[in-house]
Amino acid sequence: MTKKTVFLTGATGNMGWAGFSELYKKRDRFRIKILARHSKKNIRLLRPFFSDPDVEIIWGDLLVYEDVLAGVIGSDYVLHVGGMVSPKADYYPEKTLKVNVTAAENIVKAVLAQPDHSRIKVVYIGSVAQCGDRMCPIHWGCAGDPVYPSAFDMYAVSKCKAEKIIVDSGIEHWVSLRQSGILYPGIFKQINPVAFHVPISGVLEWATIEDSGRLLANVCEDWVPEEFWNRFYNISSGEQYRMNNYEFETRLLAPIGISSVEKVFEPRWFATRNFHGMWYSDADILEDYLHFRENLPIDEYFRRMASNLPWYYSLARFVPAGLIKLFMKPMAYEKGLGTQTWIKDDPEKLEAYYGSEEEYRAIGSWEQIRPPYMEKNQAKAEASGEILHLNHGWDTSRSIYSLDAADLEWAAEFRGGHFLGPESEIGKKGALFTWECEHGHRFKASAEYVLLGGGWCLDCDQRNIRKTVTEKNRFISQVLSSRYLE
Repeated sequence: MTKKTVFLTGATGNMGWAGFSELYKKRDRFRIKILARHSKKNIRLLRPFFSDPDVEIIWGDLLVYEDVLAGVIGSDYVLHVGGMVSPKADYYPEKTLKVNVTAAENIVKAVLAQPDHSRIKVVYIGSVAQCGDRMCPIHWGCAGDPVYPSAFDMYAVSKCKAEKIIVDSGIEHWVSLRQSGILYPGIFKQINPVAFHVPISGVLEWATIEDSGRLLANVCEDWVPEEFWNRFYNISSGEQYRMNNYEFETRLLAPIGISSVEKVFEPRWFATRNFHGMWYSDADILEDYLHFRENLPIDEYFRRMASNLPWYYSLARFVPAGLIKLFMKPMAYEKGLGTQTWIKDDPEKLEAYYGSEEEYRAIGSWEQIRPPYMEKNQAKAEASGEILHLNHGWDTSRSIYSLDAADLEWAAEFRGGHFLGPESEIGKKGALFTWECEHGHRFKASAEYVLLGGGWCLDCDQRNIRKTVTEKNRFISQVLSSRYLE
């Protein structure tokens, strides 16, 4: 049997390394090519594979086309996991935009440069950040819901732009897998100011690092059906990994002996909006295709993560809560990213993350920001009316390839714009059409990107969509409450 060659970017990152490890277990069927920067850390990590016949290491950079091309040549699959992510993305927003967009452009250029590019399958790892702020009562969502970045989230902007580059590139087989928050042992060490950008009453449907690795390996298997490709999916480890952020912080702090988040944080430190995260009404679709979940109970998973912590973390249980709060406080007051600096230094951010100075100052107790009860079981949530399904502006029970010009015009009008054709391309996979947004921008996009992915005009200012979108765009207005449309 001829081995398939898989080119993996971002192999030395958290998700990429998990994917590499799973692929390496299947090296009887796969040959692995990885692109890695030539750093001391990466050399140390990859040294065991320097002479491995099943692993080819390309020392290079995603920003250098020739390096990316070297990885793509001869590959059957391209798993594009690499790029800049939080917390670096939060400190270097413009660099993040450049790296993530240029990397996608180089992937596309390299794939299409192959004489047999139609056989190459490209897997793009997107992000839940692409779907912006989804606070209760619109905390359930699915692929096809509006794509829009939260304000000041350049990482989300970069992922939206990079995704469209892949999807509308002309590559014959692509898929966008939108990653959620990843649970991995190192998460206990990720203490930085961005933790307070996350509303304590927000939600997230997490994915474990192990499930994420299996996902990357399984997507390369022959048994993945043709119908899987050219679509968008949400990654998660399932129902039991649905948490509100209060629950998450509680589980995160418990292994180090902190029994209550309220003892070590001030309620005002946490933003009340403008982040991202939702629970998925389509969570199981990807699992049905790729069978990647371990289905380990979440409390057991957190115990397993905690067992990997260095011994000195256990000493925190002997430290008074007041001292721990003093240790946490500087992060809330770090210049630029610290939420508590915005009251003086950045009123625009204060408005985006708290609503207004008045709303910020009104936060005086945990009772004001604790999340309400939210049903996690999808069937029960459906029955109780807790799941508000957004209108996508087209009949989602139909194939997009069965729609006609009137259907596409209605979808465009629902988004505040128009469908401009060409009608002769309707029904063709990957066909690019001209659309017009509510502000008169004309742009090209596929029906897959607009209807299946929830994308729209990227010429509109992506840095603060809430101030760009008008009520003409009923599609995106659904997820922007009246406080943003006043």
